[in-house]
Amino acid sequence: MILLNEQTIVSDSKVVVTYDPEVEAEIAFLAAELARRGMGNGRFPRRWLAIQLLEGDKSYLEQHANGDCAAIEAALAQSQTRLQVRYGDDVDLVITDARYAFVHDLIQQVLTRSAADRTSLSDRIDHVIIHKWLGIPIFLALMYLVFNLVQNVSAPYLDYIDGVISGPLTGWVTAVLQLIHAPIWLLSLVTDGMIAGVGGVLVFWPGLLVMYIALAILEDSGYLARAAFVTDRFMTRMGLHGRSFVPMILGFGCNVPAIYATRTIESRSARLLTGLLIPFMSCSARLPVYVIFGLAFFPHNGDVVIWSLYLIGIVVAALVGMALSRTVFKDAVPGILLMEMPPYRLPSPRRVLDYAWKQSASFMRKAGTFILVGTIFFWALMHLPWGVETPRESYFGRVSETVAPLFAPAGFGEWEQSGALLTGLLAKEMVVSTMSQVYVGQVEGGVTAVTAPPTFLADIRQIAVGFGDATLDAGKQIIETLTPGVTIFAGEHKADETALTLALQNAFTPLTAFAFMVFVLLYIPCIATVSAQLQEFGWRWALFSMTIMLAVPWSLAVIIFQGGKLLGLA
Repeated sequence: MILLNEQTIVSDSKVVVTYDPEVEAEIAFLAAELARRGMGNGRFPRRWLAIQLLEGDKSYLEQHANGDCAAIEAALAQSQTRLQVRYGDDVDLVITDARYAFVHDLIQQVLTRSAADRTSLSDRIDHVIIHKWLGIPIFLALMYLVFNLVQNVSAPYLDYIDGVISGPLTGWVTAVLQLIHAPIWLLSLVTDGMIAGVGGVLVFWPGLLVMYIALAILEDSGYLARAAFVTDRFMTRMGLHGRSFVPMILGFGCNVPAIYATRTIESRSARLLTGLLIPFMSCSARLPVYVIFGLAFFPHNGDVVIWSLYLIGIVVAALVGMALSRTVFKDAVPGILLMEMPPYRLPSPRRVLDYAWKQSASFMRKAGTFILVGTIFFWALMHLPWGVETPRESYFGRVSETVAPLFAPAGFGEWEQSGALLTGLLAKEMVVSTMSQVYVGQVEGGVTAVTAPPTFLADIRQIAVGFGDATLDAGKQIIETLTPGVTIFAGEHKADETALTLALQNAFTPLTAFAFMVFVLLYIPCIATVSAQLQEFGWRWALFSMTIMLAVPWSLAVIIFQGGKLLGLA
């Protein structure tokens, strides 16, 4: 045998890891309680069972349910309380630390490394990145940097794409339709419905591309694994399984694959809880709403506003998770996160671009199919019964006006605003698409007219020059964002006000705009996410999730608006 230290002995037949005297005393206490009731030994040694119980694993008791289990659980609660007071930390972490100490001692005795190899570059970086107190602030700072890039880099392209869609593209299509003597309703459908609706969503594609590139860099560099580590204790407090981090991170891209990713979680209760909280993670489909409102009402602090919204989603998910883990899932046992830390490496440009392109292309396909069908459908609703003079008199306007009083306490009780929220139940991109149809269509009087014949070559030249200017401005914004506090380029790009931002400024105030964004952040996700919850968890849990995601966002939006009024911010 080899004596590693006074607490750990390795023999030829078994490994015995002993712990601090206080822990050993509680292990012996629980083992004696198990022996007194004839539980354990043989296939399940009582010492091993006692350690499992201290780590929070009660599966043995669940499998051998009898009248003695209540007494064992009472004894376990006493042991955990005593150890919590002694160490000021979770018991499972104390036991895990002891095991890692054993492994470290064993490696030191059987492995010889040169001084240069003892501490790798990844280890030195991890001393800071996953530090107990610095890890969370670093994670939040990196997320802020990502949203700063999304806001500032996408703004030049937003102006450019909006100008192309509302200018040359609309002009060309209108000229062709007028040339073939298309009826007025078809001209309105194509320009005010299809082009305005889909175009209002497509202008945000560059921002999504920037976000996916940034997330791909963080993942390929090895940082996201560290982010899982630094947030594990926080997630455990929420009652979540350690493996819940990956689905939650996926939720920032799209909630649907994140729901399916919960299949990797063994515990049924932890999987359910994770699936209920994922919709609070702000998916990429909500980003267009944040960007358009940020540019309209917070042009100088849009990045901070977007970052705060993502942070609000995380905090609300944490609070709801804590409440559910202490009520609905109070008997659930959170798991332990075990994962290998990959070494830090330079991200592969090919992998990063491939990931970003696939994710953003999915957004484009949705805009070209689902959003297109949705815009046609809602254009029809806004013109039926046939012959209505204003969208407010249409079927869509009537339903929206019926629902609108419910949102009045939150500050956005007009029919246009409630109508956009209703269409957002299909897909969150539809919120912007609907507003483009309702607000911009009313401002422009319904049908886009061409006052002069389009000059095709001049338009092509304008499009090419505009793309070059937007790319140059975006490059400057990247440099400025990555060098905070240092002004390299004189002047700052300011996003031009689009027709939609001007319309929103007339319909909202900064306070109501923020309350509206918070509601969009938290209310019922798209129908595809609800379908995924229905498939994975059943209709009762899907209905429970929808109930939470109506009550929580409405309450928070009302608090924000009414509190802002009391503070004189209305």
